[in-house]
Amino acid sequence: MIRQLVAALAALVAAPAAAQLGGGTPHVTATSYTVHSDALGGERVVTVRLPTSYGDDPARRYPVVYLLDGGVEQDFDHIAGIVQSRDMNWSFDEFILVGVQSINRRHFFAPPAAEPAPYVEALGAEPGGTFLYRDFLRDELKPMVDNAFRTDGHDAVIGESLAALFVVETMLEEPTLFEDYIAISPSLWWEEMKYGREAASYLNRFPQDGVARRLYLTVANEGVWHREGVERLVDALRTSAPPNLGWTFVPVEDSETHGTLFHPMALDAFRTLYGTPTREYRAQPLIGGPAVREDTPEETARREGECTPDNSRPTTPGAVEQGRERLYYECLLLDLGPRPREGTLGP
Repeated sequence: MIRQLVAALAALVAAPAAAQLGGGTPHVTATSYTVHSDALGGERVVTVRLPTSYGDDPARRYPVVYLLDGGVEQDFDHIAGIVQSRDMNWSFDEFILVGVQSINRRHFFAPPAAEPAPYVEALGAEPGGTFLYRDFLRDELKPMVDNAFRTDGHDAVIGESLAALFVVETMLEEPTLFEDYIAISPSLWWEEMKYGREAASYLNRFPQDGVARRLYLTVANEGVWHREGVERLVDALRTSAPPNLGWTFVPVEDSETHGTLFHPMALDAFRTLYGTPTREYRAQPLIGGPAVREDTPEETARREGECTPDNSRPTTPGAVEQGRERLYYECLLLDLGPRPREGTLGP
């Protein structure tokens, strides 16, 4: 017994200590700034993720996407992860992501109401602060961002739920504030579907200023006035959208809920609005591709040419699979993700 105990103690002493992690390096993906807003009456934290290529070419400028509910404790990190994914899959162009921290969102993202009392009781906040938030974006934040970074003048705003209601209301009330509007399941039940019921009237006053604007709209399995309000907006777009407003409606009621659709549909919105051309390459024999051969002169010309949105063929991955051999090296603009139900954007 004593010999066994001594042997066990000897083995314990001889065993190497467990490996330890130490000297770690923080992984920094963005920078946060605290800005004061007279319009909002206080400070907000603004978090900026610059494109990976930002330091490569000092002359290059980038579009900006403003993320509502964009605090680091809110939606910034998971949306920034989507933005970083394009460095791996090259499915959309680079842009500057600006996350704007929300404070009292039920006031600043809620449009005015004829009878505020029911909203105060249900939401715990006085509605009607959207005009102040637009003042903040227009007169304070956007000029700061343009002065600090190499922006190209093409701006987008993205929001989900009540923030998406702000996106839709802004597109209708002050459409010149942004070029692209991304509304992820907007709360269009507001004021008995006011912005769905009155959308056609707003669209008839849409500025014909020669600037192309776009709306990406999606909704999950919401019912009652939430979905009906969205459908009323879609109906108005179908009949009254002006020529300089492109739009797409991508409902995902069969696969997403109100709580799950933001992440996947943000990816789809970025691919839809900022999709980048790609090429189809010949598969290697090792994985079952055709035998190696010399490229034809036509294939060489395709491979050496630059792909741009203007010279790329709009198509889908499924269509490419059906005619792959005819498309080697051709410039393609793929419509990825869920299929839109209707609209004027895409293939």
